[in-house]
Amino acid sequence: MDAMYTQPLVDMGVSLAELAVKGTASAVSKKVRAAKEIKEIEKLRTTYDEIINEILLEREEAVRIAQAYKSELDRIVISDDDIVHLHNTVARLLEIIKAFQLASALVKGEEEIEKVKKQVESYEQIKELISVDTLKTMQLLGFNYKAAIGEPLTQICADAISNIGSKSKANASSQKKR
Repeated sequence: MDAMYTQPLVDMGVSLAELAVKGTASAVSKKVRAAKEIKEIEKLRTTYDEIINEILLEREEAVRIAQAYKSELDRIVISDDDIVHLHNTVARLLEIIKAFQLASALVKGEEEIEKVKKQVESYEQIKELISVDTLKTMQLLGFNYKAAIGEPLTQICADAISNIGSKSKANASSQKKR
């Protein structure tokens, strides 16, 4: 796993360990036993308020850590609905590509049509790999689709957009020179 994914998990683990080490239950139990010996009402009330506030703060911290773990898990895991959507999208995309290839192959002849048919078979195999069972199994084995596929795609898009901007600037400057 990438440091971008592991560092937040390590930080949360440290926070959780610190919370566990505090031993809230035993500390509260000791404070409650000590509070039973206090005869002054105001001091007793203040002690109980401190105990309650401490418990609430630690509960709040535990909830924050749990939400952070869930957030990190959501960044990595692809849901069944997402996989079905991905499968349907890839299937439609492959159908469009097949139609374009077959149309261009018809113009070129029988030999080209046979090549396209072989490519279409490989497309079907790729499509079959994108199923809930296959992708969930790979996730269970530790594969992170969002890091392996999403991040490179994001970088490719960012590079393409940067190149478009660079070309536009180069064209504008070359036109000014004329």
